[in-house]
Amino acid sequence: MKKNIVSLIRFTWIPLAVILVCGCSKEEKKQETVQKNAPAAAAVNNSESAAPAVQTKKDPAEFVPEGYKLFKKSFGDLNNDGAEDCILIIKKVDPANIVTDENRGKLDRNRRGLIILFKKNDGYELASKNYSCFTSENEDGGVYYAPELDVYAEKGKLYVHYAHGRYGYWTYTFRYGKSDFELIGYDGSSNMGPRVNSTTSINFLTGKQLDRTNVNEGAEGGDEVFEDTWKKVKSTKLMTLSEVKDFDELDLAYD
Repeated sequence: MKKNIVSLIRFTWIPLAVILVCGCSKEEKKQETVQKNAPAAAAVNNSESAAPAVQTKKDPAEFVPEGYKLFKKSFGDLNNDGAEDCILIIKKVDPANIVTDENRGKLDRNRRGLIILFKKNDGYELASKNYSCFTSENEDGGVYYAPELDVYAEKGKLYVHYAHGRYGYWTYTFRYGKSDFELIGYDGSSNMGPRVNSTTSINFLTGKQLDRTNVNEGAEGGDEVFEDTWKKVKSTKLMTLSEVKDFDELDLAYD
């Protein structure tokens, strides 16, 4: 009787052991499958979090956002690759910014902005944008007309130039860096007709500023006598084009 009971126990344990072994074997295979697939899953997650591909468009006007219109378009090489890049000045379209001046009638005071495009093969790619860095072309110039804005490319650099007739001019010089155009220079001239009263030149790469002041009060133009003063620029970080909130209020800090 005892022998039969032992035999029964042995008979019952054998299938149970087989079940446990098979179960463990299946679980191990499942874990191995998960581990093998983990790199693939990680690759999918990494690809999803990667930066989107740069979009190329054939017509520069396709980069003008909704609610804006193209104000002016020009071309020039801005990254020294021999291709003609594109500069777009855009203007917001908002009826709320149409005002009525008692002397000049209806004026569109909507602000303007910049879109810079690099030429790539048969299309263009976005290099930088700033949708509202310029005032409108209809600002009040007081006793004189408002400064005239011109943005152009020359020798691989971007220039934002304001001409103010007999009162002089000022120019901001940008050069493309790692991901945006960086402000590397400023030049301005304060005039009274043909006479230059003073000039300012700032090199943000060297951190130096040169102020030249005419000390010949009787100068009529061409016979100015200048005294030079050098200053050190405070900031060492180059400002980018996309960071400029308003060129009219741009603070070029110096000591």
